[in-house]
Amino acid sequence: MMAEQPAPNVAAWDGVPNSGAPLGVLMLDTHFPRVPGDVGNAATWPFPVLYRTVEGAIGTEVVRDLRPERLLEPFVEAALELERAGVSLITTSCGFLVLFQQELQARLHVPILSSSLLQVPWLLTLLPPSRQVGVLTIEGRSLSPPHLAAAGVADPERVAIFGLDEAGGYFTRQILGDRTELDVARAAAEHEIATRMLLDRHSNVGAIVLECTNMPPYAERIRAVSGLPVYDLTTLIGWAIGGMGVADRA
Repeated sequence: MMAEQPAPNVAAWDGVPNSGAPLGVLMLDTHFPRVPGDVGNAATWPFPVLYRTVEGAIGTEVVRDLRPERLLEPFVEAALELERAGVSLITTSCGFLVLFQQELQARLHVPILSSSLLQVPWLLTLLPPSRQVGVLTIEGRSLSPPHLAAAGVADPERVAIFGLDEAGGYFTRQILGDRTELDVARAAAEHEIATRMLLDRHSNVGAIVLECTNMPPYAERIRAVSGLPVYDLTTLIGWAIGGMGVADRA
């Protein structure tokens, strides 16, 4: 049970127009359904969240363009809006935005965790040198060495990448195509297939990271199929927010 916080004797405006939202999320400009567990569904989070949509930031450009430079300033501006609104931590709705991690952090005064891929280097230190971290991604051919380097991965040979586009492609088409319907059962089954295919190709995988922020709803299915620990953006944010203690005060 959370300890009751004593009421302050004196209250004063601190220059922040909002209170009580520890997390701010930079959203791509999308319309597909976001089921519980998805970063874009507020019910995913056990604390209040502020969202800012970056207009014109479409999924296909962010995923398939190695350096979508025109999007950097719009993301910076949206992040600064969230910072001024009083959030304690900022994240994004696409793991491929790890390419902007350093540039965004340099412009902000609050931490930003741009991608679940930031967990990969830490997980590699936990595994024996003979084991790999498996990464399930929205589109395998688009997740490149520069993305891993931006996440701080020193040895990309220890990362096994597999895309949902190779496991039937339904989930990838619906998300990257920004389609307004999603068959959740079909998407879940495809994640199970992708997990089995990843492990068939890379039998020494010791942990799995979900690049895509639309994948956490299927994490339990992936964990059950693989028997391995599974990490995604929600595990990363939970760790960061837990250390700050801000959620308990929200």
